[in-house]
Amino acid sequence: MALEATGTVAEGSTARWRDRKRYLWLIGLIVPSFAFIAIGGYELTGWGVFLWVGPIIVLGVVPLIDFVAGFDPTNPPDDVIEELENDKYYRYITFAFLPIQYAGFILSMYLIATADWPIINRIGLAVTLGFIGGIGINTAHELGHKKESHERWLSKIALAQSFYGHFYIEHNRGHHVRVATPEDPASSRLGESFYRFWFRTVSGSLRSAWQVEAKRYRRRDTHPFHIGNDVLNAWLMTVVLWAALIIWLGVGILPYLVLQAVVGFSLLEIVNYLEHYGMLRQQTKAGRYERVLPMHSWNSNNIATNVLLYHLQRHSDHHANPTRRYQTLRDYRESPALPTGYAGMIVLALFPPLWRRVMDHRVVEHFDGDVRLANVAPGKLDRLTRRFPIPSERTLDESRLDDATPGAINDDIAAARCPGCGYTYEVAVGNELEGFAAGTAWKEIPDDWTCPDCGVREKVDFIPLKETSA
Repeated sequence: MALEATGTVAEGSTARWRDRKRYLWLIGLIVPSFAFIAIGGYELTGWGVFLWVGPIIVLGVVPLIDFVAGFDPTNPPDDVIEELENDKYYRYITFAFLPIQYAGFILSMYLIATADWPIINRIGLAVTLGFIGGIGINTAHELGHKKESHERWLSKIALAQSFYGHFYIEHNRGHHVRVATPEDPASSRLGESFYRFWFRTVSGSLRSAWQVEAKRYRRRDTHPFHIGNDVLNAWLMTVVLWAALIIWLGVGILPYLVLQAVVGFSLLEIVNYLEHYGMLRQQTKAGRYERVLPMHSWNSNNIATNVLLYHLQRHSDHHANPTRRYQTLRDYRESPALPTGYAGMIVLALFPPLWRRVMDHRVVEHFDGDVRLANVAPGKLDRLTRRFPIPSERTLDESRLDDATPGAINDDIAAARCPGCGYTYEVAVGNELEGFAAGTAWKEIPDDWTCPDCGVREKVDFIPLKETSA
């Protein structure tokens, strides 16, 4: 299926095109500043409500701004993508998030431990820290998809506050591989409430992350208990951070550390809940799932939340091109649209009956009235078919289930390239990190292996190369 971008852009003229959101991206740095706003407002006024500024702004103010500010469907033209990707201004904004995040985190924990505040005020500040940490996971998400090693390590640092370091490996090598399938713990199902999804995704994502790393170490003929294990070294960052704070401030801060962490990763998971609700990739005749398409992610062009979350709402393009930087993500006509921005949808998801009233019919309409084509929660199909009767004339289009991907390459090729992100596996070099020693032939690579950079393309998708880059 061809991807058709929406929006009006200057035709072929790099010189005339400007990113109208270039300086709006700086607004995202207000989020890690919530702690300073909360503390400053409370000290100046004595009003404890300031300490709850995180949920007030994210769940109250931002949805209102989304409503007033409207949409921005514009896309950058193709001839500026490379220049825009290489503009380091945009990545410096994400880098700046981290020192502000941790300065506020440490100051807040100090005040929670030492200030003579009522317990409700300490809880309020911890919840605000949770909202900072939760949106910090989104910053980690942006950094963790990049090829540069320093950005990947910064991603793990951003995750340390919320004790959710396994997200780094599970999201890249688990969710992106299985997205919009019943096997993915981070893809919510039609008829599934957020609260049921929360338990499934928190436990399932943890298991998945460990299994991904354990499989990688089995290929290296060793156990997974190594410092190089991306689950263990990410968790170790949190252990060091939390232990240092407890030694300094006392064990009394532990409940607040746990509270802000739970709030933080719950904010992440509620976003996961709404991103792929009911979306299902159909299985091909060969038994594989069809390639991820724009139709498999819920999107939004509400400008306020897009600026706050680094274009996370252009989720379809992100799944098609995971290594693409946020400033170049595009909107596509095939992408189903949410009725409002992510911030407003988070509020909606907290009330399951209201969520189902707003979203369930949109999912069914997306599949042309056939609820059987959706990712339906177990045991809910009969009830949903009574609510949304299948049109009598509806027949399954078998043609879209053909597997157009050629068979696996088993020739003695020198190299193979991922057609999505450009990663190249060279037989002579191998990939020690993935468990493939130098000289490991392409036919010896497991069939279930996916690209280590983008996590989207499988071995069968790779393009054979007769010569290496050398």
